[in-house]
Amino acid sequence: MKLRKTIVSLVALAFLALGAAGCGGGDKKAAAPDGGGKVIKIGATAGAHAEVVHAVAAEAKKQGLDVQVVEFTDYITPDKALAEGNLDLNAYQHVPFLNNFNKQNNTKLVPIGNTILIRQGIISNKVHDLKDVPDGATVAIPNDPTNGGRGLLLLQQAGLLKLKDGTGYKATPKDVVENPKHLKFKELEAAQLPRSLDDVDLATITMNYVLSSGIDVKKQGLFWEKKDEPLAVMVLA
Repeated sequence: MKLRKTIVSLVALAFLALGAAGCGGGDKKAAAPDGGGKVIKIGATAGAHAEVVHAVAAEAKKQGLDVQVVEFTDYITPDKALAEGNLDLNAYQHVPFLNNFNKQNNTKLVPIGNTILIRQGIISNKVHDLKDVPDGATVAIPNDPTNGGRGLLLLQQAGLLKLKDGTGYKATPKDVVENPKHLKFKELEAAQLPRSLDDVDLATITMNYVLSSGIDVKKQGLFWEKKDEPLAVMVLA
């Protein structure tokens, strides 16, 4: 337990040091305690999340820490791996997702800080403006808890539908109460959403998968989430 707390402190220090360097304060180095030679495993989903953790690993190496980045292709496995002790930390999710995972799995994963904000956007290969969304369009959304609801909330913000009051990030297609465009919903694994773009009219995709799949955000991005603190990506222990 003591070693685990030390590891958490060390990597938190590396995250802070990385942030300080990005703000022009990288010349000052805080003294780090001995990590005991242990390999510190940090899980993240592929794309922007993993890129951040790789940067942290490089910063941690300067302080004598051996950080191994473990990349995942789905949102559930990294939390299960952390809960089972196969990871020391992970960094890829926001508050609503964490709360839902803890509730559904009777776990007590806790955040130790935030990293970056990964927004979700409405993406299309076929539609170039929201006003041109055809009647009966098929929309792909994430099939995992909270991120699917997040996609529906985004569609509501874009004026394409209305959800039942109070559903929030737990919304599902069953909570749609107004659907003037008669949208049809296709729930897919988040990593599959970019590959679905030729088969659907729209998809709600988080930026990590947008970037890792080579989507042109200027040409294919129609609408984006605004900055929202509860959606900042957290580091969990």
